[in-house]
Amino acid sequence: MQPGQWRASKLEGLNVYNNNNEKIGDISELLVDESGKIQAVVVGVGGFLGMGEHDVAIAFDQVKFVNEPRANASAANTNASGTAGTNAAGTAGTMGTAGTTAPNTTGSVSNNSAAGSSDANRTAPDHALVNMTKDQLKAMPEFKYNK
Repeated sequence: MQPGQWRASKLEGLNVYNNNNEKIGDISELLVDESGKIQAVVVGVGGFLGMGEHDVAIAFDQVKFVNEPRANASAANTNASGTAGTNAAGTAGTMGTAGTTAPNTTGSVSNNSAAGSSDANRTAPDHALVNMTKDQLKAMPEFKYNK
């Protein structure tokens, strides 16, 4: 594997958070086109213990994968550069909302070279961010799998 590449199998179940650091779901599936490009991320939202979960498809460019662990609201989580989770939260405001096509920084890897080489050797990111609330995701049309 090359640095910055992830195993798709490790993305399934990855926690998805919003800009307020609230867990809003987890990744259920990746939708790939015939050329191998990831088109959408299916996120399971709502439900309890797997019951009543609502799957929604979010355009891949609306999801930001983050290597650094989430910053705790009550405690400073500093990395080697001395910042408190700024890569995860600081760039999240540049993401577009569902249904937009404007280019933005989503879908990119948050890669802080000062954090050391361990991030480059990860087989999966720590978590994903979307610029939507849980209610906005629940209001999206449910994704249905073709059989």
